[in-house]
Order: sequence, then structure tokens, then C-alpha cells
Amino acid sequence: MHVVLVEPEIPANTGNIARTCAATGTILHLVRPLGFSTDDRHLKRAGLDYWYLVEIHYHDSFEEVRRMYPRNRFYFLTTRGIRFYNEVEYGPDDFLVFGKETRGLPADLISANREFTLRIPMREGSTRSLNLANSVALVLYEALRQQGFPGLR
Repeated sequence: MHVVLVEPEIPANTGNIARTCAATGTILHLVRPLGFSTDDRHLKRAGLDYWYLVEIHYHDSFEEVRRMYPRNRFYFLTTRGIRFYNEVEYGPDDFLVFGKETRGLPADLISANREFTLRIPMREGSTRSLNLANSVALVLYEALRQQGFPGLR
């Protein structure tokens, strides 16, 4: 599986997501601009012992990611998603796309991919959204559960 972070801003979140990717063998894609340096001590602190286990790809735009993987399915996680994250069948080559912590995914990306937007259910009026690292873990582990946790023990 693949996790894409579009313009992530908080180094600790990205570090925690990298740790989750290391634990699951998931490829991590970071789309620039990043709100931090990948040498940032906070980023490394969140996943210090795991960086060598993570396959990370850096991209200058989300369009670059799409061009590199034209045959793959992309799911876009947003509070405005049309389906719950557990209502789709995930495959091993699918991409889970998440936006920046403060604003989520760009509106044009959501509208262009409306039929592939997913959301995590939350109580109305409770919060704007869940923490990015928690959201990635929740959705990724559901996708892996559906596939029988391939390569995991």
C-alpha cells in the first residue's frame, strides 16, 4: 500500500506516520512543499529508529504522483468524503491520500476526485478532524485488515 501526505506541516505527525509505514511495510510519499525539513530533529525523534525501514518518495506536486502511478487507485481522505473509509475494498497497490493538518486536501483535488473521497465518522460538532497520524493509522490498518494483514504477524 501507499500513503501520500500532501504538504504536511507538523514534523511529529510525519514522523509518527513514517513509523506506522515502517511497521506495515507501506510506502510513504511526501508531496512538497513540506512545512519542515526532513532533517528536523522533531521529525527524526518521532520515528528515529525506523527511518531506515521506510521507503519514502518525495514529489514536487500531487500531479507528479498521479503521473508516476497512472493505473493505481487513489482514495482521498477528507471530512467532506462521500463514503466512510470502511465502505470500500482496498487493494495492495492502492494509495491513501491525506492533506495538510491545518486545511486538509485542496478543494480542487477533492472536487476532481469526488467519487473516491472517504471520511472517518465523527460525532457532529465534536472536532474539526482527527489528528493526521491517527487518521492514517486508522484507515491504513483497515485496508490491511481487509487484505489479511499481508506480511504482518
